[in-house]
Amino acid sequence: MDLLPRGNDALNVNPSTGVDLVLSTNGSDWLWAVTAVYILSFFACLVPSFTAPESKRIFNYTLSMALLVGAVTYFAQASNLGWSAVEQANQLSRQLSYARYINWVVSFPALVLSLGLLSGISWTTIVLNIVCSWFWVLCYLTAAYTTTNYKWGFFAFGTFAYVILAMSTINESRESAQVLGIGRDYIILASWVNLIWLLYPVAFGLSDGGHVLGVTSGFIFFGTLDVLLLPVASVGFLVLSCNWDFAALQLDVSEYRGVRHGKVLPEKGRASAAHER
Repeated sequence: MDLLPRGNDALNVNPSTGVDLVLSTNGSDWLWAVTAVYILSFFACLVPSFTAPESKRIFNYTLSMALLVGAVTYFAQASNLGWSAVEQANQLSRQLSYARYINWVVSFPALVLSLGLLSGISWTTIVLNIVCSWFWVLCYLTAAYTTTNYKWGFFAFGTFAYVILAMSTINESRESAQVLGIGRDYIILASWVNLIWLLYPVAFGLSDGGHVLGVTSGFIFFGTLDVLLLPVASVGFLVLSCNWDFAALQLDVSEYRGVRHGKVLPEKGRASAAHER
């Protein structure tokens, strides 16, 4: 008698009923592996924040929360949850994971925010880039659920938003980062993120859009891209940040809340505090 069964029983517990094209057991195994990567990456980002100075935790907090969301969404996908049925052109129904889009609507803006804070661009530009990332993901989600060829119109709008995002994070933000003296590190991170982002339209066109790839193949393609994007970029941020001067980058935001630590407020801060009293 096997007291500790190790087989993947997710598809039996949560079956794909009423759908023609579904996730395979091997695909579920792959998704469990991706879930493990996200969980490990989450702890790799969060644990160092316990010992790092409070003024240097901004990337730990931003990226670890995005990784936690990614871990939850991949747990759902590996468990054969977080999906709905969509008809293909050949009248066959196919599993479509909306959980992956929930992951992207958090992970893409988290990377945009991290790159924006690092580069020193204005908050106006950062907000614009975050909106572009949301627009991109939501257009792809709409395209995935559109059963006619009009889906490619939504795909085109979403891809155009990515082009705007790429131009901003590679060109304008790079110039700002060079002024701050961290141009090399920024180029490494932004180039990696945009290289992986460039493959998402391809993956979408072959899977949720064009249905060229099978359900399991689509999960493997997107899972590979997601692992290379957020977990790898998060590690890159934390490794490279060891050499950054957070004060010079104006990212030591907690230093301006010195009253909590018994520190003396700057003259302007003391005057404001006295006025409030």
